Amino acid sequence: QVQLVESGGGLVQAGGSLRLSCAASGRTFSSYAMGWFRQAPGKEREFVAAISWRGGTTVYADSVKGRFTISRDNAKNTVYLQMNSLKPEDTAVYYCARGRAAVPTKSMTDFTSWGQGTQVTVSS
Repeated sequence: QVQLVESGGGLVQAGGSLRLSCAASGRTFSSYAMGWFRQAPGKEREFVAAISWRGGTTVYADSVKGRFTISRDNAKNTVYLQMNSLKPEDTAVYYCARGRAAVPTKSMTDFTSWGQGTQVTVSS
């Protein structure tokens, strides 16, 4: 079972930026799509972004397009989420997950090996 650990969350003012990291154990990281999901207070967990195993294909939720960028460095077994122009509604616990295949999707059911989450709080 792949182990994932998120980091980089914190408190930031609206309009600011944060970069989240997700470090994976083992040497099979590069064979799978990776995704980011989030859960805000009073909300259901929702899809944020995903990236193919080679990094050539990315998909984003409409709410974050143009503001967030997902990337990966397979040599470091790490996936990133660069978050710019943050809004208070981006406040949530952000989770990293490994896909079940190489192709990225927007469905939680296509991901497994979830991390523990990292808190992102955006103030007005």
